[in-house]
Amino acid sequence: MKILLELFWVFLKIGAFTLGSGYAIVPVIEREIVDKRHWFEREDFLNQFTLAQSAPGPFSLNTAVFVGYRMKGFRGSLISVLALVIPSFVIILLIAMFLEGFRENLYVNAAFKALRPCVVGLIAVPCIKMLINMNIWQILLGLAALFLISFTGISPIYILVFGAILGIFLCYIGEKRGLEQ
Repeated sequence: MKILLELFWVFLKIGAFTLGSGYAIVPVIEREIVDKRHWFEREDFLNQFTLAQSAPGPFSLNTAVFVGYRMKGFRGSLISVLALVIPSFVIILLIAMFLEGFRENLYVNAAFKALRPCVVGLIAVPCIKMLINMNIWQILLGLAALFLISFTGISPIYILVFGAILGIFLCYIGEKRGLEQ
């Protein structure tokens, strides 16, 4: 029960105080899950990060599901997701109720314009952390994926499938070489 309450509190804080997309949440989740509570090792967290990105649905919710499930199974997933969603739901509900008063508000618009670069910075943090642990071939593959998605219109799904197949193939080749030596 203590872990469920802790999961609820952690994801409620994350949901309430993180602005931006799911990627902006990553440094906050990492700090809470890896650095403060030591529920995951950093490498394991990065693997969960990769899996959450690859699964359908919002990244932040996928991460809450994975962390919650690892900690306390289905109930942990349910608690984590509910806690993450409650603050956004309440805030969006209140904004929708009073939207007309905010729509043309100069200060609200100014606040959102100033928040945009902050969110970009929050999104960059996990990318840089992952980049630090990559070898040159992984970096080149990442740059190729960036180029293909940005300039050719190829769906990210195809890139993910290709990356998974390539990883499996390279693992197979590595095992074959290991057996031959």
